[in-house]
Amino acid sequence: MNMKLGNLVQDQWIFGSGAGNVLTNAVDGEPVAHITSDGLDFADILHHARRVGGANLRRLTFHERGEMLKALAVYLMEHKQEFYALSSATGATRADSWVDIDGGISTLFVYSGKGRREMPNDHVYLDGPPEQISKNGTFTAQHIFTPKLGAAVHINAFNFPCWGMLEKLAPTLLAGVPAIVKPASSTAYLTELMVRRINASGILPDGALQLICGSVGDLFDHLNCQDTIAFTGSKKTAEFLQQHSKVVSESVAFTAETDSLNASILGPDAIPGTPEFDLYIKEVTREMTSKAGQKCTAIRRIIAPAAIAGEVLEALSSALANIRIGNPQNEDVNMGPLASQGQRDEVRQRVAELSQESKLIYGGGDDFAVIDANAQKGAFFMPTLLHCEKPLTSATVHSVEAFGPVSTVLPYDNLEDAIELSRLGGGSLAQSIFTNDNKVARELVLGTAAYHGRMLVINRNCAAESTGHGSPLPHLVHGGPGRAGGGEEMGGIRGVLHYMQRTAIQGSPETLTAIGHRWIKGADQRDPGVHPFRKTFEQLEIGDTLVTDSRQVTLDDIQHFAEFTGDNFYAHTDEVAAAKNPFFEGRVAHGYLILSFAAGLFVDPDFGPVLANYGVDDLRFAKPVNYGDTLQVRLCCKQKTLRAGTGYGEVRWDSEVSNQNGDVVAQYDVLTMVATDEHWASVN
Repeated sequence: MNMKLGNLVQDQWIFGSGAGNVLTNAVDGEPVAHITSDGLDFADILHHARRVGGANLRRLTFHERGEMLKALAVYLMEHKQEFYALSSATGATRADSWVDIDGGISTLFVYSGKGRREMPNDHVYLDGPPEQISKNGTFTAQHIFTPKLGAAVHINAFNFPCWGMLEKLAPTLLAGVPAIVKPASSTAYLTELMVRRINASGILPDGALQLICGSVGDLFDHLNCQDTIAFTGSKKTAEFLQQHSKVVSESVAFTAETDSLNASILGPDAIPGTPEFDLYIKEVTREMTSKAGQKCTAIRRIIAPAAIAGEVLEALSSALANIRIGNPQNEDVNMGPLASQGQRDEVRQRVAELSQESKLIYGGGDDFAVIDANAQKGAFFMPTLLHCEKPLTSATVHSVEAFGPVSTVLPYDNLEDAIELSRLGGGSLAQSIFTNDNKVARELVLGTAAYHGRMLVINRNCAAESTGHGSPLPHLVHGGPGRAGGGEEMGGIRGVLHYMQRTAIQGSPETLTAIGHRWIKGADQRDPGVHPFRKTFEQLEIGDTLVTDSRQVTLDDIQHFAEFTGDNFYAHTDEVAAAKNPFFEGRVAHGYLILSFAAGLFVDPDFGPVLANYGVDDLRFAKPVNYGDTLQVRLCCKQKTLRAGTGYGEVRWDSEVSNQNGDVVAQYDVLTMVATDEHWASVN
C-alpha cells in the first residue's frame, strides 16, 4: 500500500497539494503513504467546526450524544479487523493493537454510559447544589456548565493512532463540542482509515469531526477564547504551542500530556521469593516491551532497594532475554519494531546519553536476531536495561527519556531516598508501588503523590485484577504535573467539563429553576390537581407539589419500631440514657421511622405511573422528633430525566418533613421511576 492520505475538511475528503512526505512501514521500511495538508484553508476549517459542527451537537442532549457515542463504538467494533490489519505496519503486535484499537473503542462505550447515567437528558449540566446568598432566599445562585462555542483542536502522538484520537474525542463530543483532529504523521495512515470509517457511518452530525493529515498551517492564528487545545507529544513542542500569540492573547484553554519519566517503586518488604517481587519483575518487563516501550506511561525508572538491586537486575535481564522481537504479524513475536527508523535513531541517541552515568546491563546493541523480518530494514531496537549506581546525584537518568524499550534501575537505601528519587523525575503520568506493607504504601503515596497524575499500589491481593501500570482508564484522570505537561484528560465527567464553560448564574429561584430544569427552594410550587403519583412522566411538571396530612408519633410507635426492626439504640429505648445525650431531651423517634411515616403520608397506594422507588439522596435529619410530635410532608417534583426507549423516566422529588411547629426535621431527595405516556397507555 502506498497512498496519499486525505483530509476530512468541511465534511469532504480533500487531498493536500504536492507529493507530501513519505510514511514508511516500521517492519520493512517500505512506503505506506504520503501525507500533506498543503493548500487547506485552516480558517475555514475552524469556521465550519464552530458554525456547523457546534450547532449540530448542541441541539442534542447529553443522553442523545451518549447514544451517538455508543452507536459509533458498535460500528467501529464491527470494522476493527480492518484496523488491526493496518496496525501491524506501525510496529504493533496483536496485543499492542488491542490496547490501541479495542481500548480506544471501549473509551467511547464508557463515555456513552457515563453520559447517560451521570449527566441529565438536557443541555445544561448543573455543578453542585444552589448557593443560598440572600437572607430570605429570593435571590440565589447556581453554577452551571454549557458547551464552549468553539472547536477542540486535538494534536495527537504517534504511539496510539486510534486510542489517542478516541480518548480525546469521546468527552469532547459528549460535551457538545466539535473536534479537529491532527494525528502525528508517522502513523497517521491508521488514524485516517478509522476517520474514514467514522465518516462513512453517518453517525456523527455534519461538522462534528474534521481531520488534518500533515501540518496545521496557520490554524493557531485563527483561534479564539471559545476554542480548546488538547495536546499529546513532547514537552518542547507543547511549550512552543502554548506561547503562540493567539493562545496567550485569547487565553485559549490548553491541556498537555507530555514527557514522563514514570517510576515504579519496589518496597523494602518485596524481597526475592515474595509474590510482590515476582509481580514487579513481570510488570516492569511488560511495561518495557509493550508497544516496544513507546508508551507515555511506560516505566522508565526502576526504583528498588539497594540490598537486592543485583537480584532485580538479574531477574529483569533473564525476563528480557525471553522477549521475541520481530514481525508483529508473526504469532511467535511479542515485541515489534519502533514506529519508524527515525524514532529508532532517536532512542539510540538517548541510550548513549543515559550510558554516560549508568551502566549498560542488558541490550543496547545492534547485533540481535529478529523473527520473520530484516533488522536493518525495519525499526527494531533491543530491550535495554541500565543500572545507575548513584541515582541521587545523577542528572541524565531524571531528565533523559528514551522513548522505547529502555529502563534504568535506581537503588535506594531507605524510603526517604526512594521518595526523593521519585520526585527527581519532575512530574509524571503514572507511578506504581509494589509492596504488601500498607504502612510503606502510605508513606510512599503521601511522599510522592503530588508529583504524579495516577498511582497504583500493587500487592498479592489486587494484582490479578489490576489494570497494570501503563493502562490509562477513561474513568480516571490521565495527565500529570511538571514535565508531564500539567494537564488532565478523561477522568470520567471531569474530562467532559474541560470542553465546557462553568458560569455562576444569579437570580430568583424561579428563574434558575427554568434555566437548569431543577427546582430550587423558593421557586413556585403548583397544586398538581391530582396526586402527583397519578401523573405520567410527561404530565408531571417541575414544581408540582403535594402537602400531606399530618400524623402524630407516639411512644408506642417508637417502641414498636425498635422491637420490630431490632434497632434498640439507647436514644430510642432508654429515657434516662437518652437525656444524657447533648442532642436529645429524652427518647426520640428513629430516623428511619420518620422516613417510613413520611412515605406512608405521601405514597399513593394504587397501581399508577410510579413504577418504583430506587433510592434516597442527600438525607439529613435536621431536628429530633419526640413522641407527641406531629409530622407532615411537602413533596415537590424537583427534576425529570427521560430514559429514552425504556418506557420510563427518572423523577427526583424534593422531600421535606416538618413538625407541628413548622420546623424541618428531615430533608432528602426521593428517586422514582415513572412511566411515560406510551408505556402507561400500553398497560392500561
